[in-house]
Amino acid sequence: MASDRARLGLVGAALGAALLAVSVFMPWYGITITPAGAAYAQGALSDAAARYGNANLQAEAATVGSSFSSVAGHQLGTVSAHEVLKTVSIVLLVLAALAGIGALLWLAEIETPIEVSPGQIATVGVLATLVVVFRMVDRPSGAEQLFALSLGWGSWLALLSSLAIVGGAAAAR
Repeated sequence: MASDRARLGLVGAALGAALLAVSVFMPWYGITITPAGAAYAQGALSDAAARYGNANLQAEAATVGSSFSSVAGHQLGTVSAHEVLKTVSIVLLVLAALAGIGALLWLAEIETPIEVSPGQIATVGVLATLVVVFRMVDRPSGAEQLFALSLGWGSWLALLSSLAIVGGAAAAR
Protein backbone atom coordinates (compact mmCIF):
# COMPACT_ATOMS: atom_id res chain seq x y z
CA MET A 1 0.00 0.00 0.00
CA ALA A 2 2.90 2.34 0.68
CA SER A 3 4.06 1.81 -2.89
CA ASP A 4 0.72 3.06 -4.22
CA ARG A 5 0.89 6.05 -1.91
CA ALA A 6 4.44 6.80 -3.06
CA ARG A 7 3.43 6.54 -6.70
CA LEU A 8 0.42 8.82 -6.19
CA GLY A 9 2.57 11.35 -4.34
CA LEU A 10 5.18 11.44 -7.09
CA VAL A 11 2.51 11.76 -9.77
CA GLY A 12 1.30 14.81 -7.82
CA ALA A 13 4.86 16.14 -7.67
CA ALA A 14 5.31 15.64 -11.42
CA LEU A 15 2.02 17.45 -12.12
CA GLY A 16 3.06 20.22 -9.75
CA ALA A 17 6.34 20.57 -11.64
CA ALA A 18 4.50 20.82 -14.96
CA LEU A 19 2.14 23.47 -13.55
CA LEU A 20 5.09 25.40 -12.12
CA ALA A 21 6.68 25.53 -15.57
CA VAL A 22 3.41 26.71 -17.12
CA SER A 23 2.83 29.32 -14.40
CA VAL A 24 6.01 31.17 -15.39
CA PHE A 25 4.19 32.27 -18.57
CA MET A 26 0.91 33.23 -16.86
CA PRO A 27 0.05 36.70 -15.46
CA TRP A 28 2.05 37.19 -12.26
CA TYR A 29 1.43 40.89 -11.76
CA GLY A 30 -1.34 43.31 -12.64
CA ILE A 31 -0.23 46.83 -13.60
CA THR A 32 -2.29 49.68 -12.17
CA ILE A 33 -1.56 53.34 -12.81
CA THR A 34 -1.48 55.49 -9.69
CA PRO A 35 -2.91 59.02 -9.41
CA ALA A 36 0.68 60.33 -9.49
CA GLY A 37 1.27 58.31 -12.67
CA ALA A 38 -1.85 59.75 -14.30
CA ALA A 39 -0.76 63.27 -13.36
CA TYR A 40 2.74 62.61 -14.74
CA ALA A 41 1.31 61.33 -18.04
CA GLN A 42 -0.98 64.34 -18.28
CA GLY A 43 1.95 66.71 -17.66
CA ALA A 44 4.17 64.91 -20.18
CA LEU A 45 1.46 65.15 -22.86
CA SER A 46 0.93 68.85 -22.14
CA ASP A 47 4.68 69.52 -22.26
CA ALA A 48 5.07 67.67 -25.57
CA ALA A 49 2.12 69.53 -27.10
CA ALA A 50 3.46 72.88 -25.90
CA ARG A 51 6.92 72.15 -27.23
CA TYR A 52 6.09 70.58 -30.59
CA GLY A 53 2.51 71.46 -31.42
CA ASN A 54 0.38 74.30 -32.58
CA ALA A 55 -2.64 75.73 -30.75
CA ASN A 56 -4.99 73.01 -32.06
CA LEU A 57 -2.70 70.23 -30.84
CA GLN A 58 -2.33 71.93 -27.46
CA ALA A 59 -6.12 72.19 -27.09
CA GLU A 60 -6.57 68.54 -28.08
CA ALA A 61 -3.81 67.47 -25.66
CA ALA A 62 -5.55 69.37 -22.85
CA THR A 63 -8.83 67.58 -23.64
CA VAL A 64 -7.23 64.14 -23.80
CA GLY A 65 -5.00 64.80 -20.77
CA SER A 66 -7.96 65.73 -18.59
CA SER A 67 -9.31 62.18 -18.95
CA PHE A 68 -6.08 60.58 -17.67
CA SER A 69 -7.20 60.83 -14.04
CA SER A 70 -10.09 58.49 -14.80
CA VAL A 71 -7.69 55.57 -15.45
CA ALA A 72 -5.95 55.94 -12.09
CA GLY A 73 -6.62 52.89 -9.95
CA HIS A 74 -7.71 50.68 -12.86
CA GLN A 75 -5.68 47.69 -13.97
CA LEU A 76 -4.15 48.46 -17.36
CA GLY A 77 -2.56 45.11 -18.09
CA THR A 78 -0.65 42.14 -16.77
CA VAL A 79 2.87 40.81 -17.05
CA SER A 80 4.18 37.29 -16.63
CA ALA A 81 7.21 36.17 -14.67
CA HIS A 82 8.91 35.40 -17.98
CA GLU A 83 8.41 39.00 -19.14
CA VAL A 84 9.53 40.81 -16.01
CA LEU A 85 11.59 38.33 -13.96
CA LYS A 86 14.12 37.07 -16.50
CA THR A 87 16.57 35.31 -14.15
CA VAL A 88 13.90 34.12 -11.72
CA SER A 89 11.83 32.65 -14.53
CA ILE A 90 14.83 30.62 -15.72
CA VAL A 91 15.51 29.44 -12.16
CA LEU A 92 11.87 28.36 -11.76
CA LEU A 93 11.91 26.53 -15.09
CA VAL A 94 15.10 24.68 -14.13
CA LEU A 95 13.65 23.75 -10.72
CA ALA A 96 10.42 22.56 -12.37
CA ALA A 97 12.42 20.45 -14.83
CA LEU A 98 14.53 18.93 -12.05
CA ALA A 99 11.47 18.06 -9.96
CA GLY A 100 9.50 16.73 -12.91
CA ILE A 101 12.33 14.62 -14.34
CA GLY A 102 13.25 13.36 -10.87
CA ALA A 103 9.66 12.31 -10.12
CA LEU A 104 9.27 10.63 -13.49
CA LEU A 105 12.59 8.77 -13.18
CA TRP A 106 11.64 7.53 -9.73
CA LEU A 107 8.19 6.50 -10.94
CA ALA A 108 9.60 4.65 -13.94
CA GLU A 109 12.21 2.99 -11.70
CA ILE A 110 14.88 3.73 -14.28
CA GLU A 111 18.43 2.99 -13.17
CA THR A 112 20.48 6.15 -13.62
CA PRO A 113 24.01 7.07 -12.54
CA ILE A 114 22.42 9.49 -10.05
CA GLU A 115 19.81 7.97 -7.79
CA VAL A 116 16.74 10.15 -7.27
CA SER A 117 14.86 10.12 -3.98
CA PRO A 118 11.61 11.77 -2.89
CA GLY A 119 13.66 13.79 -0.41
CA GLN A 120 15.65 15.37 -3.24
CA ILE A 121 12.45 16.17 -5.12
CA ALA A 122 10.99 17.74 -1.96
CA THR A 123 14.14 19.86 -1.57
CA VAL A 124 13.75 21.16 -5.12
CA GLY A 125 10.10 21.95 -4.35
CA VAL A 126 11.09 23.85 -1.20
CA LEU A 127 13.61 25.89 -3.20
CA ALA A 128 10.95 26.70 -5.79
CA THR A 129 8.51 27.70 -3.05
CA LEU A 130 11.08 30.03 -1.49
CA VAL A 131 11.79 31.69 -4.85
CA VAL A 132 8.07 32.16 -5.56
CA VAL A 133 7.32 33.56 -2.09
CA PHE A 134 10.28 35.94 -2.37
CA ARG A 135 9.01 37.33 -5.70
CA MET A 136 5.49 37.62 -4.31
CA VAL A 137 6.72 39.68 -1.36
CA ASP A 138 9.53 41.57 -3.12
CA ARG A 139 7.87 42.64 -6.34
CA PRO A 140 9.88 44.06 -9.25
CA SER A 141 10.84 47.66 -8.76
CA GLY A 142 10.51 50.50 -11.17
CA ALA A 143 8.81 53.84 -11.17
CA GLU A 144 6.71 52.78 -8.16
CA GLN A 145 5.16 56.20 -7.72
CA LEU A 146 3.77 56.02 -11.29
CA PHE A 147 2.30 52.52 -11.26
CA ALA A 148 1.55 49.74 -8.81
CA LEU A 149 1.88 45.99 -9.18
CA SER A 150 -0.68 43.62 -7.71
CA LEU A 151 -0.35 39.84 -7.57
CA GLY A 152 -1.95 37.99 -10.47
CA TRP A 153 -3.24 34.45 -10.59
CA GLY A 154 -0.03 33.13 -12.17
CA SER A 155 1.95 33.83 -9.01
CA TRP A 156 -0.63 31.97 -6.92
CA LEU A 157 -0.54 29.06 -9.36
CA ALA A 158 3.26 28.97 -9.03
CA LEU A 159 2.97 28.92 -5.24
CA LEU A 160 0.39 26.12 -5.21
CA SER A 161 2.30 24.05 -7.77
CA SER A 162 5.59 24.38 -5.90
CA LEU A 163 3.79 23.30 -2.72
CA ALA A 164 2.34 20.36 -4.69
CA ILE A 165 5.90 19.28 -5.51
CA VAL A 166 6.78 19.38 -1.81
CA GLY A 167 3.58 17.66 -0.72
CA GLY A 168 3.75 14.98 -3.37
CA ALA A 169 7.35 14.16 -2.60
CA ALA A 170 6.64 14.14 1.14
CA ALA A 171 3.75 11.73 0.58
CA ALA A 172 6.10 9.45 -1.34
CA ARG A 173 8.52 9.11 1.58
